[in-house]
Amino acid sequence: MSDDELAKDLGLISAMTIGIGTMIGAGIFVLPGVAANAAGPVVVVSFIVGGLIAMVNALSVSELGTAMPKAGGGYYYINKSLGPMFGSIAGMGDWMGLAFASAFYCIGFGQYLAVFVGLPSIAFLNPIQLGALVAGGIFVAVNYIGAKETGGIQTVIVFLLLSILAAFSVAGFLSFDYATLAGSEGGLAPAGYGAILPGTALVFVSFLGYAKIATVAEELKNPGRNLPIAIIGSVAIVTVIYAILVTMMLGVVPWPELSQDAPVAQAAQVAFPESIGPVTGVAGIAAGVMTVGALLATASSANASILASARINFAMGRDKIVTNWLNEIHPNYATPYRSILVTGALIIVFIALLGQEIEVLAKAASVLHLIVYALMNVALIVFREADTPEYDPDFTVPLYPITPILGAVLSLGLVAFMEGIEIALSAGFVIAAVAWYFIYARDKTDKQGVLSEFIRSREADLPDQVVDAADAVAPSGTGDEGPTVMVAVANPRTESALITLAGVLAQHKGGRVLATHIVTVPDQTSLETAAENRTGLDQSSEELLAAATEDAQAFDVPIETKTILSHRGIEEVFDAARTNDADTVVMGYGGTRFAGGRVEGSLDELTHDLPCDFLILDGQQLDLSDVLVPTAGGPSSDLSAEVARALRDTVGVDLSLLYVVDSSEEESGREFLSGWADGHDLGDAELRIEAGDVEETIGRVGEEYSLVIVGATERGLLSRIVRGSLAFDTIENLDTPVLLSERPSSRSLRERLFGGR
Repeated sequence: MSDDELAKDLGLISAMTIGIGTMIGAGIFVLPGVAANAAGPVVVVSFIVGGLIAMVNALSVSELGTAMPKAGGGYYYINKSLGPMFGSIAGMGDWMGLAFASAFYCIGFGQYLAVFVGLPSIAFLNPIQLGALVAGGIFVAVNYIGAKETGGIQTVIVFLLLSILAAFSVAGFLSFDYATLAGSEGGLAPAGYGAILPGTALVFVSFLGYAKIATVAEELKNPGRNLPIAIIGSVAIVTVIYAILVTMMLGVVPWPELSQDAPVAQAAQVAFPESIGPVTGVAGIAAGVMTVGALLATASSANASILASARINFAMGRDKIVTNWLNEIHPNYATPYRSILVTGALIIVFIALLGQEIEVLAKAASVLHLIVYALMNVALIVFREADTPEYDPDFTVPLYPITPILGAVLSLGLVAFMEGIEIALSAGFVIAAVAWYFIYARDKTDKQGVLSEFIRSREADLPDQVVDAADAVAPSGTGDEGPTVMVAVANPRTESALITLAGVLAQHKGGRVLATHIVTVPDQTSLETAAENRTGLDQSSEELLAAATEDAQAFDVPIETKTILSHRGIEEVFDAARTNDADTVVMGYGGTRFAGGRVEGSLDELTHDLPCDFLILDGQQLDLSDVLVPTAGGPSSDLSAEVARALRDTVGVDLSLLYVVDSSEEESGREFLSGWADGHDLGDAELRIEAGDVEETIGRVGEEYSLVIVGATERGLLSRIVRGSLAFDTIENLDTPVLLSERPSSRSLRERLFGGR
């Protein structure tokens, strides 16, 4: 039985872009026109107040998240602390709040889609609702089949949006007119300064994105450091962006005239000049770019909300608050398809019934989340006062208990500024959640919260030993001595060849083999849930690793097997190598698909060296008899020599060394190759000096051997992407199995990008 490992997929930037991407989609592209119409220019202060309230709550979320980096976010913390009744309120509130928010984002998408392409009215649906329904259907389908918006794509989208908005800020600053901002109808606060807090209640939906970071806390690298930075940083950045951009919009377009459907596109049309030099139509182009940015932002927000709702349902199903029927994993797509379909149905209903009341959707989403935030602050206080031994956060809120008390008071206080319909709607959901607990969940769940255990222990005058709050699992060390050769197995057809190479190296170095199988899990399914449903997700993993164990026995080396569940594919190999302190990684080459993944994984080279030596095999079978090692010197050629020595000493292969020269340099080439062979303990190898083109010669000579070992060039990342490299070209063109060797080397950023030393 192999060990399971949950990969830490998300870095700081990816985590921060989850929050920023969601918040930018709502706050900038959808709400300014609606909010300004209600409060006037003073709505800028409403955004700032909303950011301050979000920041207080973000501090508490950061402490809870570093103490309990688990899927489920707010629901998980509240259920652990306050018990399943409050957990039911939090879970249902988060779920319904995300459904309302998704419907709101879809309406925003529909607004810009209607401007961009024009849509008809159908029956009782206006063009915006029609576009929103189309968008909602697409997003639900995308999550159903598990198509993923990867962290890299999300990061690109966020930086693209920030670039677009930065350009708009510059144009807005150049066109800014304070007289336009103040207006002539009541100045900065035409509805009075009392409109600030009702305005905050309307725009607070813009600040819900940061909480989504906590729902993926268990998949975050170094959560003790990165979680608080990502949560607090995303709130701070977005609050500043809102304040600047909304001010720019209202200083360009008078607030009574600001569009409630596509405000950013309208403001861009005014802020940008009609022509710049000989280029005309600049304003129209800018408006079009803003519209495309709005479509990207609202689509990303809606998709992220649907994905997060599935995570919450999983957490509730695990605690038996809702039926696990919802959490059935699709046999082909490995997604919680029933949960996604139910959430999707709710979103479609909300769009159809409330699509013409965007304020209702925004406030309903906000009020449900505010109730959850208030409970989260109370949960933090309970954990602290109960002195739970397992509650050991890496980040603690400043000024405890003032901060969590203030967070709870501000959250519930803001609810008071909602309209009656949103308060009634949300109260109905809370009552329904409590009723659900007593009718269904109470008899199903046997878990009690820290609060009830704390009260019981006080009543019995017992020590404050309460239930496990964090369920933390510390990584276990193997204690094995010697170097670790990690094998990334993925295909039964290549497993034996990879284990053969790893076994040879481990035996030669006196080390051990770590056979890993990376199982890629859809983003819609949390890694913890994937671990609980291993059989349904990947039935071949145990069989594959069992074969690896059997093959390794031929080399009489220790072997450990590990299944790694990850939301990423090939790039997870890099993190697994670092996590498991691998000295060498052996993996297979997957043609152009691997090359694309390798480029994605190699982005680490911009800031980090490779974690260890890498050996990449192109070939399904190995029939080792004679091996060719082309060389021109360099660190990776040194690694090729080490592998060649291990094959010679362990398997007894015949070795040949190849050096390609110009026709006039054969004598100096022989002198170089002879010295290189002696220096690498390969003096018994056949020396071959060949004149001609390097790639063509390696391909021609390599056909005579059972394996060719090629060292990677020192060409930089951009050079590899744009011009290719000798190693990759050789792999693609040679029929003989090829082993690409690459050794880490310290290089500057310029060298990483453009090559050289």
